[in-house]
Amino acid sequence: MLYHLFYPLHTSFIGFNVFRYITFRSIGAAVAAFLIVLVLGPLFIRTMRRLQIGQVVRDDGPASHLSKQGVPTMGGVLILAAIIGSSLLWARLDNIYVWLIMATTLFFGLIGGLDDFRKVTRRNSAGLSARGKLVLQFGGAAAVGLFIFFHPGFDGHLSVPFLKDIRPDLGWFYVIFAMIVIVGASNAVNLTDGLDGLATGPTVVSAAVYLVFSYIAGHIVIAEYLQVPYVAGSGELAVFCGAMVGACLGFLWFNAYPAQVFMGDVGSLSLGGALGTVAIIIKQEVLLAIVGGVFVMEALSVIMQVGYFKITKGKRIFLMAPFHHHFEKKGWHETKVVVRFWIVSIILGFLAIATLKLR
Repeated sequence: MLYHLFYPLHTSFIGFNVFRYITFRSIGAAVAAFLIVLVLGPLFIRTMRRLQIGQVVRDDGPASHLSKQGVPTMGGVLILAAIIGSSLLWARLDNIYVWLIMATTLFFGLIGGLDDFRKVTRRNSAGLSARGKLVLQFGGAAAVGLFIFFHPGFDGHLSVPFLKDIRPDLGWFYVIFAMIVIVGASNAVNLTDGLDGLATGPTVVSAAVYLVFSYIAGHIVIAEYLQVPYVAGSGELAVFCGAMVGACLGFLWFNAYPAQVFMGDVGSLSLGGALGTVAIIIKQEVLLAIVGGVFVMEALSVIMQVGYFKITKGKRIFLMAPFHHHFEKKGWHETKVVVRFWIVSIILGFLAIATLKLR
């Protein structure tokens, strides 16, 4: 919005020319989203407490988590408001990718909101059925995949980090692949969201890395120099990613141990869906497995645990899944688990950026 209001005036006052630059608007989006969460956070927390919308803790988890019972949840609504509000303010609204990413984020947030609502109203940790949730997720992801597939200039080749000469063409299978990436990312972030600040930190890192890659993908000269896929118009996604970074940092202010509010599924499903969608649009799908390695590790730990449990009829690989609970069971304090997972995420973020030159 600000771009459309002020940039046309740059002929009268040269200072307005800064609204032309994606870098400036990305920073503005991050700061604005951060301030929105910081200002509205206390009011939101008080409102949730008054309405008695609190966290429902699973009864088979670590005993230390019982103290989290009743802590305000659905903080993802605050994150979504900051991301969408800031994106509308700082992004170019004539860019189709901006509307696509916002619509996808809101759709996955709606799924998470329905899940949270059922948990709160029923006073147990069982929300939407797994099948029902997946049907809705795959439906939304299919819409994104088909849009990208039929969008002019679509390239079905897969970009593989570190290997510039290996780009398999997925053809029609790309739609299925896109669905798996988006739904997988959404659920992986959801599984990671089990400790105070645990999912928020890696999300900040992932969004920051994709901010860089979105900017590069939308700049034809830099994209060609670094030999990464050029996607016309995708640079505006850097503004959206900036808003994600700012909103999550603002939320972390209240979500750090001991958490005053939890994001709930409305936050985790939407953030994961957003990351997966950005990865699809800018053709950096495989990169998500690197920068989002913490999310991948958490999801794989659940898959491995469940599969091994069924095959061996009762045996377990980990003391408890997702993976972060395993370390809690081993005696690590919650903050130690969170900070060490953050450290791993930051290192993976550096590795992801290094793929720009290591090819």
